[in-house]
Amino acid sequence: MSQDSLHALFETQKQAYRQHPYPSYAERRDRLLRLKQLILDNQDAIGEALNEDFGGRSVHETVNAEILPSILGLNHALRHLKGWMKSRRRLLPMLFQPAWGRLTPQPLGVVGIMVPWNYALYLAVGPLTSALAAGNHCMVKLSEFTPRFGELFARLVREHFDPEVLTVVNGEVEVSRAFSELPFDHLLFTGSTAVGRHVMAAAARNLTPVTLELGGKSPVVIDRSIPVREAAERLVFANCLNAGQTCVAPDYVLCPAERVEDFVNFFLQEVREQYDDVLNNSHYSAIINDRQRERLMGYLRQAEAQGAQLHWSADLPGGEPVGGKIPPVLVTGVDPEADLMQHEIFGPILPVIAYDDLDDAIAFVNDRPRPLALYVFGFDKALRQRFAEGTHSGALVFNDALFHVALENLPFGGVGHSGMGHYHGDDGFETFSKLKPVVGKQRLSTLKLVYPPYDRWPHRLIKKLFIR
Repeated sequence: MSQDSLHALFETQKQAYRQHPYPSYAERRDRLLRLKQLILDNQDAIGEALNEDFGGRSVHETVNAEILPSILGLNHALRHLKGWMKSRRRLLPMLFQPAWGRLTPQPLGVVGIMVPWNYALYLAVGPLTSALAAGNHCMVKLSEFTPRFGELFARLVREHFDPEVLTVVNGEVEVSRAFSELPFDHLLFTGSTAVGRHVMAAAARNLTPVTLELGGKSPVVIDRSIPVREAAERLVFANCLNAGQTCVAPDYVLCPAERVEDFVNFFLQEVREQYDDVLNNSHYSAIINDRQRERLMGYLRQAEAQGAQLHWSADLPGGEPVGGKIPPVLVTGVDPEADLMQHEIFGPILPVIAYDDLDDAIAFVNDRPRPLALYVFGFDKALRQRFAEGTHSGALVFNDALFHVALENLPFGGVGHSGMGHYHGDDGFETFSKLKPVVGKQRLSTLKLVYPPYDRWPHRLIKKLFIR
């Protein structure tokens, strides 16, 4: 798609919004229902398209990690939309009485949504749910790494929506670049921190507000107050879902030094129990493409060359996996300066770092960029306050991982290098709305008392009562 075509699409939506800037509850509800029906009627086609794009994507994972949370989010919005749209009364200070004030949620206008390849459906539908509920018109740019899904989703959207309200854009990197340069009223980008910097710079030229969901390295801290087997069992699912290609996947584990060996053994045992022959199991997904696979293998080769130990969950006769799948692998003895510890892994690789004192583990986390999620495993209740007050992260989760992403009544978003802004539920509705203060007075206006000249008794009384 050419830059001129993108601008034409944007101008079409912009003009349509200006002609009808405040969709009714019925119109917004209809749009959400259309989006929901689009998904429900095409579950098999969506699963097959993503399976083809990945060269082996578990249909069950598509259902559980994309279709299910998409529908849950839409249902949550449909239940609460009427309440979200209501103006909220605000009581004004006594000094300005008599007066009235309200906070009115107003659609921003035209919203841009840039979607990554790892959860192409959910990371399109999640922001769309919030933006459409807020009454906006939306343009969605899908990843060039999921062309079959992109073609399918674009066709389905054309069949269910007027392009003046919602349209899907596909194309290579140059299209993404041009998309980020459009003067949207809000732009949401999900992807890597490196690309997020470019998106934010492009948006800044238009003073476009951005929500950035960037990921980063989400740590796991295992405390001595939990059996290490329990922690290992709960982490396998989080590390293996979508073959680790998840922005909130556990990225490395900080484990008490005397329990590292046990953790490794229990983790590998649990992988085999959940997946059996993991490389030949259709429930275990492939790496999206050769480029990403080679990146991950490069991390492992470098770490091993520097003295790290690789603990594979599958037998590899040739020493390395063959084909599109990489079995889960734990890495011990890794150099903290290795690429594996410097970049978001985004694959089924989990470094395990030994620590002696919990303070050292917390310092290790705090010395690095703030993560999208921090997972703490331990049954000692004192850990809650210690980590809540002593660390920064987009989310803090105890004794499990990943599930917080599907909680529609909690905001989802990062902090620092892991992103800015948030969405989901009412927080998403507010992200894509202008909460406009509307204030006024009736016939009686006491503000006349403060008009000049300024040496009269009302001014002396105001200073005496309020400036103290």
